[in-house]
Amino acid sequence: MAISYTLVQRKDMSKGALEGAKLYYAQAVSTRRVNFDDLCDEIAETCTLTSADIKAVLDRVIWGMVTHLKNSEIVQFGDLGNFRIAVGSSGASTPEEFTATMLRKPKVVFHPGKRLQEMRDVAKFARFTVDKDEGADAGGGV
Repeated sequence: MAISYTLVQRKDMSKGALEGAKLYYAQAVSTRRVNFDDLCDEIAETCTLTSADIKAVLDRVIWGMVTHLKNSEIVQFGDLGNFRIAVGSSGASTPEEFTATMLRKPKVVFHPGKRLQEMRDVAKFARFTVDKDEGADAGGGV
């Protein structure tokens, strides 16, 4: 198995690049989308839980995450990783000038756990190409 990528041409953003210069950069390609029901079915095939059991647990996990993230808590998911809230704002010259209306929409930040980091460290890559006979992406890109 390998992570699929394609090449895209973009503006050269390196220091000292000539105006209008372009370079090719790798961009990850998603070859398909695995929907929630299919993922639950696959998990159910590997354990004693049913797909409905897995869906119920994940529903409660999301509920718990929302509850804890709203309280500015980090939600740790073992080898999966952890989730936290990050906020940004426009700036103010003094603390007194700062108002809550300067806050931007909060983001949920994910930091991968040990197993996902290990997967990333040993990842292999395969260049994704278009099958010219079919005129479509070979992997049915999403």
